[in-house]
Amino acid sequence: MDPTSRPAVVIDNGTGYTKMGFAGNVEPCFIQPTVVAVNESFLNQSRTSSKSNWSAQYSAGVMADLDFFIGDEALTKSRSSNAYNLTYPIRNGQVYNWDAMERYWQQCIFNYLRCDPEDHYFLLTESPLTAPENREYTGEIMFETFNVPGLYIAVNSVLALAAGYTTSKCEMTGVVVDVGDGATHIVPVADGYVIGSSIKSIPIAGKDVTLFIQQLMRERGEKIPPEDSFEAARKVKEMYCYTCSDVVKEFNKHDKEPGKYIKHWRGIRPKTGAPYSCDIGYERFLGPEVFFSPEIYSSDFTTPLPVVIDKCIQSAPIDTRRALYKNIVLSGGSTMFKDFHRRLQRDLKKIVDARVLASDTRLGGEVKAHPVEVNVVSHPIQRFASPNLPYMQACHTKAEYEEYGASICRTNPVFKGMY
Repeated sequence: MDPTSRPAVVIDNGTGYTKMGFAGNVEPCFIQPTVVAVNESFLNQSRTSSKSNWSAQYSAGVMADLDFFIGDEALTKSRSSNAYNLTYPIRNGQVYNWDAMERYWQQCIFNYLRCDPEDHYFLLTESPLTAPENREYTGEIMFETFNVPGLYIAVNSVLALAAGYTTSKCEMTGVVVDVGDGATHIVPVADGYVIGSSIKSIPIAGKDVTLFIQQLMRERGEKIPPEDSFEAARKVKEMYCYTCSDVVKEFNKHDKEPGKYIKHWRGIRPKTGAPYSCDIGYERFLGPEVFFSPEIYSSDFTTPLPVVIDKCIQSAPIDTRRALYKNIVLSGGSTMFKDFHRRLQRDLKKIVDARVLASDTRLGGEVKAHPVEVNVVSHPIQRFASPNLPYMQACHTKAEYEEYGASICRTNPVFKGMY
């Protein structure tokens, strides 16, 4: 059967989580942590085997290649057995361990999606400013190891814009604020082309929010097992955190009605199995606040996210700025806090209005500037919501790879060029 007649496989690899499924689905089939657990006992056995005993060394190496787990299974195995060592193949949006990444893709394809890679085109994602050599490595693994018929590597920010496609509107100009677990990027896109010179990144992401919540709970003296404190903070972040409009007012509300705002977290100690509980108070709104007041978390970086977005747009070509302000798209799990988009739009609007007012004052009112429309959009379903993207026309095929080599993966046509 022709691979183009089957739905393409979509794998969105992130620092914290990987989303996988098929093109046309309204949501991913699986969302798994991007982590691999490898049995270290087999690896140590293959190293310590005598050089003369080649068969034992070979068998140990084969078992090491087969005995590994990914995602939630990997985390469970590492807790239940000391033989398994956790490896995170992606850090800050970039792949650092290609062997672990290949194993992760193998489990995604055969164990989770349960498909034959030779029968489907593949759509993979990468973070902005990824080195071309990384795309070559990805192409080699996909074409050589999995023998895929076609491959397209897309910048996840462009896909976030493409998720807003409708039959009547094809808007590929905007700013994508991609806040993941390990990296935060602000990426301006004009007509489907990434403006590389204007890309901004900040050293605050979802993992930093988790660490800040963990720190606050520890300072407050909550009795959480040390080995489970990070995981408890992560679940508190995902279940209870929200974005407030004013920190001082929020403190007052919590102090006046603590019973209404304080939540209770219950967990189980990993080692003994005994239950424990703790109260969740100010952490609910102070966690997401690090994006708008980063000085409360670290003194190394103190520029709020709205200011960084404004600088990103101001560094773009002047004829694209109004369109960029008009379409600011949120992407990534750390933008899903309640009212996050409203707070971001309000703060950004204040910055823009202040600049327009200063310009009018400087010119003495002789020239009146048109108001700048600021619109922040939050797509609840991203990257899997556009089944009709004709990206198969732009895929690199197996025949092209065999003729030209992995260098074809260095560049990928944008969606806009196909309309």
